[in-house]
Amino acid sequence: MGTINLETATLAGGCFWCTEAIFKRLKGVASAVPGYSGGKVENPSYEQVSSGMSGHAEAIQIQFDPNEISYDQLLDVFFKLHDPTQMNRQGNDVGEQYRSAVFYHSEEQKKAVEKKIEDLESNSNLKGKIVTQVESFKSFYEAEDYHKNYYDKNRSAGYCRIVIDPKIHKLYRDFGDKVKKDFKNKIKNDLG
Repeated sequence: MGTINLETATLAGGCFWCTEAIFKRLKGVASAVPGYSGGKVENPSYEQVSSGMSGHAEAIQIQFDPNEISYDQLLDVFFKLHDPTQMNRQGNDVGEQYRSAVFYHSEEQKKAVEKKIEDLESNSNLKGKIVTQVESFKSFYEAEDYHKNYYDKNRSAGYCRIVIDPKIHKLYRDFGDKVKKDFKNKIKNDLG
């Protein structure tokens, strides 16, 4: 059996509890880690990022197998499961730390994101212009442990039920064929 060559994607689409919960459920995703990217402060804390003064966005760093899921397919999920037309916010989560951003790791990723945005703006029913920032990846700092697997550990929390559950429903509805088998087996639990 050969070695799997994983690739990296770094995405920011609002609260990282949401994006981690979504992307960890996808086939071909080896890991989805919440953290901070796009700012200037080294090793920021959640408090620093929440203050809006660090320049960082709540992001996730995904390790994925391009033989199972392509970068373009990750972008499809990314753009469908958050609102890329909202500047520095997602729903009630407001601030620069909740901005929509793609931190590309290669010229190929940059071109894929730019093409995806161009296609979406010309072929979709979006309510406005896409404001997703497309930036070269510079750094990623893992979030504190209590943020990791937050949704799966806190399913009954109000934020999870009100904000994340609908995104998980949408994931299963629109990308059910891309969901990992072990999550499909507990679909009733995920879909309440």
